[in-house]
Amino acid sequence: MKKKWKIVILIALLVLVAGGVFASIKISERGVVIVQTGKVSRTDLTAVVTASGEIKPKTYINIGASQGPAPITAILVREGDHVRKGQVLARLENVQPEADLKMQQAALNSALADSSASEANVKSLEDNIAVAQAQVDHDRADLAQKKIDLKRNQDLFDAKLISAQDFEAKKVAYDLALATLLESEKKVDQAKAEQAQASAQLGSAQKKVAQEEAMVSRTANVLSQFDAVAPLDGVVTNLPVRVGETVVPGIQSSTSSIIMTIADMSIITAEVHVDETDIVSVKMDQPAEVTIDAIPNRTFKGRVTEIGDTAIVRSTGVAASQSQTSSQEAKDFKVVIALDIPQDLVRPGLSCTAKITTATRSHVLAIPIQALTIRQKGQLTQPKPGQKQPVLDPAAQKAAKEELQGVFVVNNGKADFREVKTGITGATDIEVLNGLKDGDQLVTGSYQVIRTLRNEAKVKVDNKGPVAPSSPAAS
Repeated sequence: MKKKWKIVILIALLVLVAGGVFASIKISERGVVIVQTGKVSRTDLTAVVTASGEIKPKTYINIGASQGPAPITAILVREGDHVRKGQVLARLENVQPEADLKMQQAALNSALADSSASEANVKSLEDNIAVAQAQVDHDRADLAQKKIDLKRNQDLFDAKLISAQDFEAKKVAYDLALATLLESEKKVDQAKAEQAQASAQLGSAQKKVAQEEAMVSRTANVLSQFDAVAPLDGVVTNLPVRVGETVVPGIQSSTSSIIMTIADMSIITAEVHVDETDIVSVKMDQPAEVTIDAIPNRTFKGRVTEIGDTAIVRSTGVAASQSQTSSQEAKDFKVVIALDIPQDLVRPGLSCTAKITTATRSHVLAIPIQALTIRQKGQLTQPKPGQKQPVLDPAAQKAAKEELQGVFVVNNGKADFREVKTGITGATDIEVLNGLKDGDQLVTGSYQVIRTLRNEAKVKVDNKGPVAPSSPAAS
């Protein structure tokens, strides 16, 4: 019996000791937070902005009706055809403008005929002036001769060598020659007046010709606008109409005003919408990689060539300044990326995703993104158990609510909050500019722990991954 009691007492003592040890362990672990950790390390980082959009040609033009409304009488191309600048693509009904052109051409021909007749009349009158001037020259010479004869006969008459009858005859002949010269000079003046009048008529006829030529040019231009002509070399990417349909000019974004779309496929772009929080990082000429949904397993290189200045409301797709929706809605900015891609490989409108490299850093201090957290300054100096919360004045209360960005460093079994400044963000890590050194052990999980962990709290590191559930045995 004594031996039996000794064994019972020994077992009881062992149980008491084990219970005491277990209780002491539990008491010592009271308030300890289980955390997962990572380390500060040096690595290469690349900041990437991801955005989605669609493939578009750099230049595309919607061909519409500039005259009308008018039905389509001919479509001379098919969707997908390559066209040259100046090529006629389609024709609209042009009976009236064609008749107007013929009428204006007839009026021009009539004006040209009148001008030619006036020009011939002016030439004839110029010839008449020359003939009349020649007659004046002849009559002036004859008058000079008659004047000499009169003077000679005057001298003979004064010397009583000729009779008075002969002298009077010479005087009459002189007077007749003088009258004839005056008449010839008047004929020259009359011919010049007729020529001036004919010249004025010719000028009027020529102005009439210029007017009719302008009308012909105008009507010819109107007629030409009933032909849809390619404004550039490109590809027909959209042909929504058929022969016989009526197109209406002057209505933007209306299906009834667009005959077809011509795209210059020599330069292919990806037009993507970048979130407003990322657009500040996007700069001109930054490299990008673009994937196209319709072409899997291939990535195409490109560079940023255009950055929009106007915000676009995501829910409506229109400029924020023109949108009637709430200004608090998410907004995007248009970014255009020129691609190095064969033009025959893609079509406009294909969906794509772009990854724009906005920054790169080599061998920099980096930490896991999930290690970052935000704490108010007042939360970092909580009173110890049993101490009362001090009463703060308004300025101190405001200072206590200041938010700090930082991480928790595991230091001697405690979580030590360190304020940090960050640089670029990679896929899983973020650059640290100050506050940490290479090899520091950081609290990286769990998410709930990082959100609720208090400064100088006791922590226990457990980096074991979750155990995967065993698969059921095959039946």
